Amino acid sequence: MTTKRSAGLLLFRRRGTGTEVLIGHMGGPFWASRDEAAWSIPKGEYGPDEEPTAAARREFEEELGLQPPAGDWLPLGEMRQPGGKVVVVWAMEGDLDTSLVVPGTFTMEWPRGSGVLQEFPEIDRAGWFTPDAARPLLVAGQRIFLERLAPLL
Repeated sequence: MTTKRSAGLLLFRRRGTGTEVLIGHMGGPFWASRDEAAWSIPKGEYGPDEEPTAAARREFEEELGLQPPAGDWLPLGEMRQPGGKVVVVWAMEGDLDTSLVVPGTFTMEWPRGSGVLQEFPEIDRAGWFTPDAARPLLVAGQRIFLERLAPLL
């Protein structure tokens, strides 16, 4: 069985009071009423023929509808998620106006078992948060990347 792999880009910006990271609230009906552990670093799956950095850039653009800013890609390493998927993440310093986000969409059967296909945004909102505020919002398997970012700041 092939291990699923996912790549992402964690954008951060410095403010007078500290650092903020950009994360997105996952779209779709399952996440609609949840806030804690319902946010994610912009990321997505890639196959063996795609470079992880190219996948991270592509997924950032697909999920946010915006290109990542130019900058240095700082490796935050990889982490095996509880479901077995391996996620690799880079950090990049830059700014982005969240009011300009136009998320990509996905289609799924909803309600389940109804035979009705509906389209939902990949993320339904994006926001800037301090690492401490972002920690409980992020899905548990991605919180390690905030810890790995701290020494780079």
